[in-house]
Amino acid sequence: MVEGREKPMAKEIKIIRSSQRQASSDNRSFRFADSAVRLAQSEPEISSTRERAQKLFTEGQIPQKTEEAWRRTPLDHLDGSKFTLFENGKNEQGSIVPEELMNPLGDETQAGQILLHHNKVEKKLSAGLAEKGIIFTDLKDAELNHAEKLNKIFGKFVKPEDGYFAAMALAYAQTGIFVYIPKNVHVEQPLHSVLWTDHAEEALISHILVYLDDGASLTYVHEVSSSTVLEGDLFHDGNVEIFVGKHANLKFVELQSWGKNVLNFTHERASIDQDGQLEWVFGAVGSKLTKNFTDVDLNGRGSSAKVSGFYFTNGSQHLDLDTQQNHLAPDTTSDLLYKGALLDESRSVWQGMVYVSPDASKTDGYQTNRNLVLGKNARADAIPGLEILTDDVRCSHAATVGKIDATQTFYLESRGIPKMDAAKLVVEGFFDDIMQRIPFEGIRQRFQDAIHEKMKTFQL
Repeated sequence: MVEGREKPMAKEIKIIRSSQRQASSDNRSFRFADSAVRLAQSEPEISSTRERAQKLFTEGQIPQKTEEAWRRTPLDHLDGSKFTLFENGKNEQGSIVPEELMNPLGDETQAGQILLHHNKVEKKLSAGLAEKGIIFTDLKDAELNHAEKLNKIFGKFVKPEDGYFAAMALAYAQTGIFVYIPKNVHVEQPLHSVLWTDHAEEALISHILVYLDDGASLTYVHEVSSSTVLEGDLFHDGNVEIFVGKHANLKFVELQSWGKNVLNFTHERASIDQDGQLEWVFGAVGSKLTKNFTDVDLNGRGSSAKVSGFYFTNGSQHLDLDTQQNHLAPDTTSDLLYKGALLDESRSVWQGMVYVSPDASKTDGYQTNRNLVLGKNARADAIPGLEILTDDVRCSHAATVGKIDATQTFYLESRGIPKMDAAKLVVEGFFDDIMQRIPFEGIRQRFQDAIHEKMKTFQL
């Protein structure tokens, strides 16, 4: 069992990401006004969750490197006091959102698109979407007009007790997306949302919530991005909560291309009911520092999750990914594959766990992490784990860290391909099995473009 995780009961898993602490006198702590916590008048439970989160956040402090989850990502230089909370009401003009971010990433027309840009919300929804009972809207509108349905998922999976940054996002999220697909409704075309910012020295806090009722199906693409020419740091904290009902099917694609000055912290959790299916694709190419917690809870018999991760770092980027596959019912399947490449002095950390509860017999659980180190001073840490509390299961893990195979480049060179081109082809080939898992050509092309852009500075 990985140190720092609290062992769950058979039907409920509780992982302590950050221990509860008394109020700290640390002058680096974030300081946000209590009045920034929005209270939902029509749903007291949402208000109660926010108030509890605000209390835990105020009593807590920035995680310390003595905590297992943060041992490889010290936050000694994070000064929360310098960040002001972004205000939705501010009438500020931002830069123009890059056109390529708004292009459809699917193979066909999108059912809807939402752009979150400072105090602006731009929506494009296909005719007939609302008539089917589908909700695809921003967080503030959901609180005002769909609070009863929002309450089905808000704070139910990522909880205030899950850590300092989880509590912060639950209490203070100013922007976000709520998706609700009613029972047996199938959305044939994908939904797409983009969160864009270009203001430094601000704390941007978001909350994404996706609820698929029984028998529903959806493909949803969410992107976060920012300007690459910010002067000064920008802080982003976000929660993602996902529920996949009985026999429902969700394809969720999450793309992160933050600018080089962004400090990014996220807690993300999906709960899957009986015979539900989740395909989750995560891609990260940006930010100065990213710490991401991704949990999948297989709560219903026959539920399954395929989780795919792509990351490519350069410069002094630091990317820390913490994944957990929790098998809490029989006949469940999970398959996680994360692949990353590292240039220059960048660093990646992946720590994964497959947990099988005493009730989860006939579990199939797999996790694999492979890293290609392309810089002399780059470093990748891969830490897989298994915790199996029952019999009759098939579980395995694998992790590798290596450099470009000279045999492969030699073979390509012997066919007349220049040395540098050969190396770039090897890198593209390294990511091929991840690319095959991605549902749309547009998304695969976005990742291919990221590879080409990163490889511009590569030297053998």
